[in-house]
Amino acid sequence: MSFSATFSSPFSVRSQTRTSFCHSLASRPSMATTSIPSVKTSLAASKSAFMRNDLTLQSSSSRGVFSKAQISGVTARAASKKSIYDFTVKDIDGKDVSLNNFKGKVLLIVNVASRCGFATGNYTELSHLYEKYKAQGFEILAFPCNQFGGQEPGSNPEIKQFACSRFKAEFPIFDKVDVNGPNTAPLYQFLKSSAGGFLGGFIKWNFEKFLLDKNGNVIERYPPTTSPLQIEKDIQRLVAA
Repeated sequence: MSFSATFSSPFSVRSQTRTSFCHSLASRPSMATTSIPSVKTSLAASKSAFMRNDLTLQSSSSRGVFSKAQISGVTARAASKKSIYDFTVKDIDGKDVSLNNFKGKVLLIVNVASRCGFATGNYTELSHLYEKYKAQGFEILAFPCNQFGGQEPGSNPEIKQFACSRFKAEFPIFDKVDVNGPNTAPLYQFLKSSAGGFLGGFIKWNFEKFLLDKNGNVIERYPPTTSPLQIEKDIQRLVAA
């Protein structure tokens, strides 16, 4: 499961009033329809590709395709960060955002892809959960990634237009990142080291999810096939804590 100079950033999460993530697009001329990535991959096709990728990652891991030399750099960068709040990332408009801005919030971090067969279900359910729990201190941080089937090929403006126009997504979406391999974003290296899960240091496919409590601890890691609504009870428990 990575959207102008006049765009008001949605990342000042401590303020009482919050600018909508999609607010700026409402006052801008519409982008050409052809610029919005279409969801051509069926859910069945995505599940099939997900399973193939699962087997490929297992095989690659056993053969040592991702060598220690390749990943040592990102591991060292992530190891120097002791908390998720130490990280600074780029938002979808290329601006630096300190994750310390989200301190005290329950976070769901997910790698997204516009053309994935899982996109419609995930974006719809993520938007529902965000609207339901954001006033209780819940945030979704979405990171586009093009590493799985090339299903997030668009530019940042195209990704933002897609999420806002098709799903009215109001949660923050960030710059496109790598979540596996030698160019893994330091944040994702940190997340994977905090919650290994099946295949440990590998993200298996689009829309894998990490749930963090109000203190920034990774509480759970969910595979791509787990829908957002399936983890609602876990979110309820953390926002109530």
